[in-house]
Amino acid sequence: MTKPNYHRKIIQLLERLHKAHPTYNIGRHLSTALDGYQDVWGVSDRELFLSLQKYEVSLNMDRDHIDEEEIEEIIKDGMNLNIIFLEEEEE
Repeated sequence: MTKPNYHRKIIQLLERLHKAHPTYNIGRHLSTALDGYQDVWGVSDRELFLSLQKYEVSLNMDRDHIDEEEIEEIIKDGMNLNIIFLEEEEE
């Protein structure tokens, strides 16, 4: 049985991430995937691959729920909270 080549798997995973999210840079992927690590220098290739894999799964799950119009509406409502509270007080 041959040992897994995590270096190659990491490169392939990063390529998949780039294709799925072309506006994200590699630094963003790596820093998010390794957010829980205090010492990145000690991360093995296997740990890096598993962290990136977990990050990819969570990113793909979150992506389907993003609605740009809804986000803009939330931001707009947040900027007008004082108006909303005034309307409630008048009622």
